[in-house]
Amino acid sequence: MDNEPQLPLPSRNLEEIQLIDESLTLPSFTSQTAWTLGSLLRSKLVQFSKSTVIDISLAHQSHFLRWNSSTWYMHNKFVGDEAAFATKFALGQEAGKYAIHGGGWPVRVRGVEGIVAVVVVSGLRQEQDHAIIVQTVSEMLEELREELESEAGDVKKKED
Repeated sequence: MDNEPQLPLPSRNLEEIQLIDESLTLPSFTSQTAWTLGSLLRSKLVQFSKSTVIDISLAHQSHFLRWNSSTWYMHNKFVGDEAAFATKFALGQEAGKYAIHGGGWPVRVRGVEGIVAVVVVSGLRQEQDHAIIVQTVSEMLEELREELESEAGDVKKKED
């Protein structure tokens, strides 16, 4: 499809990737948060001609706890070299369980140490998989900020 949405390409600079990934911290994470995020991702992904999959799961079910970063970060850290990645972490027979392709993103929550959940999008080019997650979470956080500011304004008006 020629008129598919254009996504900004994510940085390949490790410091920038880490800064963005860590700055997108949610105020909380519940099943409703996961449903909302998944629905927002789906509404964007159906605009592409390729089939895609979305998976949102708790972090205890994921390798993200081991590396504490997005798969896009790991992909760029190892310049896409799966063998070097597997060797560095002595993965041996377990190497096939891990991928360093963009599309896996760690969910962080304000006030909670570590990663609480993982969002995976797969089906587009790996940089697009990563970009659509970051874009959607950014937009979701902006909407939450606007709602909180609006609610705070309503409370202030009631007090006056």
